[in-house]
Amino acid sequence: MRSVSVRQERWLLREPFVISRGAMEAQDVVVVELRQGGVCGRGEASPSARFGETAQSVIAAIGQAAAAIESATGRADIAVVLPKGAARSAVDSAFWDLEAKLAGHPAWTAAGLSGVGPRESAFTISLDTPDAMATAAAAVVGFDLLKLKLGAPGDLERVRAVRAAVPDKRLIVDANEGWSFQDLKTLVAPLHALGVELIEQPLPENRDAALAGFKSPVPLCADEACTDRASLATIVGRYDFINVKLEKCGGLTEGLALIDEAVARGLRIMVGCRIGTSLGLAPVVLAAQRAEFADLDGPFLLASDRSPGLSLHAGRVGVPDPALWG
Repeated sequence: MRSVSVRQERWLLREPFVISRGAMEAQDVVVVELRQGGVCGRGEASPSARFGETAQSVIAAIGQAAAAIESATGRADIAVVLPKGAARSAVDSAFWDLEAKLAGHPAWTAAGLSGVGPRESAFTISLDTPDAMATAAAAVVGFDLLKLKLGAPGDLERVRAVRAAVPDKRLIVDANEGWSFQDLKTLVAPLHALGVELIEQPLPENRDAALAGFKSPVPLCADEACTDRASLATIVGRYDFINVKLEKCGGLTEGLALIDEAVARGLRIMVGCRIGTSLGLAPVVLAAQRAEFADLDGPFLLASDRSPGLSLHAGRVGVPDPALWG
């Protein structure tokens, strides 16, 4: 007999996190626990207001599906009872953890992964003034790849200031849907000259048809525009990469399938995360094994984390310890 429980937790950030849509000082996460045969499997997800989610709505969705979750034959059944999003992601992650513990082998073996190891992560610099972003970038220790949040007037000055402050760092940028197509056309060449390696979601996802046929010298990555495999039909020809986030697509099960299909369609892979604890990021590290770029810094933006948490050495995030997840 399996039982499911769900709760909300709030975790404070080290400092305010600012993107083009607003700022946050704390992150609410939803934690799911599945108990079966004296074993507990855990999963975590961070709801997103951008996708109409709150902790309360995620908890309510899981509560409504509780009977189906408890009687499910396994995680494959969860896609039938929960739509893509944070609720399914938390439950899916708990199933992965539970199944690994019951089977006595790590989750990555069930995922069909081999050669699993630490993955290099970007470290995110919040949207701010050029001087403030340059100061923040210069203060980063141990990360060779920085992700700059953009999407406001003065973005080129921000990147120039950061590049001057950290001439040896690799840079990617994320506009979070904050640019127009004209902004992109104006900015892309100078950003390329500054060594920017990737541009995430430059346009609002409902206006990115303009990208069809656009030849960008910097690869473009779909984030908000790519939520699951059903999104891929409109991604090809507009973007070079997709950013796979488990809370968007509904968990590691869909995330791995999304990666497979995207690669088959000729797309390249970035794996990202929302801010949350190491429990939420643990399955993301498995998905990131096949990514060219990974943004895995979510737990390291918090004022504190779970114990045990994920390891971080020289900008590389380690594979989760079974005591944490999987």
